[in-house]
Amino acid sequence: MTQASRRRLLAAAALALAAGAVQAQPQAWPSKPITLIAPFPAGGPLDAVARAVAEQLGAGLKQTVVVDNRAGATGNIGAQAVARAPGDGYTLLLTLDTSLTANPALYGKRMGFDAERDLRPVATTASFSQMLVVTPASGIQDFKGFIDQARKGLNYGSAGNASPGHLTMEALGSLIHAQLNHVPYRGNAPAVTDLLGGQIPAGFVAIPSVAQHVSAGRLKALAVSGSKRSPLAPQVPTVEELGLAGATTDFSFVLMAPKGTPDAIVKRLHEETARALAQEGVAQRLRALDMVPVNAGPEQTATLLREGRVRWTRVIQERRITADQ
Repeated sequence: MTQASRRRLLAAAALALAAGAVQAQPQAWPSKPITLIAPFPAGGPLDAVARAVAEQLGAGLKQTVVVDNRAGATGNIGAQAVARAPGDGYTLLLTLDTSLTANPALYGKRMGFDAERDLRPVATTASFSQMLVVTPASGIQDFKGFIDQARKGLNYGSAGNASPGHLTMEALGSLIHAQLNHVPYRGNAPAVTDLLGGQIPAGFVAIPSVAQHVSAGRLKALAVSGSKRSPLAPQVPTVEELGLAGATTDFSFVLMAPKGTPDAIVKRLHEETARALAQEGVAQRLRALDMVPVNAGPEQTATLLREGRVRWTRVIQERRITADQ
């Protein structure tokens, strides 16, 4: 081989190595649209939060964030899709915390993934509580009267099995040793309809769905489950104010990523989520839904979920709640 041929061969090899090095360099994230899976139906509270956050995330990341509603199995279907997605920052989950805390105790291996192992906490976006209401026909006048009746036996309705209202009532029932019979509905709306119609005497339900009926005297509000009073019904005391701090129950919407998502991407997602929640427009939209914006990062969210798993596993076992109940 001549010296000129050797030089040409070495030059070609150097070019090939350089091209390979360029190809090996990862693209800057995000370089394509991000999918935010919301595992509950469109039009509901979670969907509203998802779309508000997605809009601001997209602006901050300078990339489209698409909300994908994949409802079913109390949030399991959508959560499973994210748990099985690549950890590259392009598939995220915004879900109700109980999907990752109560569902494991209810469904076990039928969830199709391990909620703690297969997902990474990114942020907690918003919190909310439930309102305990009774019908005028129930004859229950106050919270003490409710407890007395519940200990004798009482039917109640909720938005469905393992819904916030169901879990809140059973947590209270466990604390006061109540004899309760759960009547599950397919959402808050039909539960409220039957409350107004007198088919069921009581229920823990979403506050925006009953605030107007309480104001009109069609339903009587006894307590709110959260740690603070609701701005939609500031006259209604919390369960802690009524002497049952152990019954305090707040719920949260949490942002999660698949396992293996790089720390740098999780950090950026949390920063942009916090920025989104600080926008007054977003905060107003959440407050209109009786939600409180929350700026909690990965570690705080992980703690929230761990504590939730312990609590709901205990309640589910004590109250003998099943996935079909």
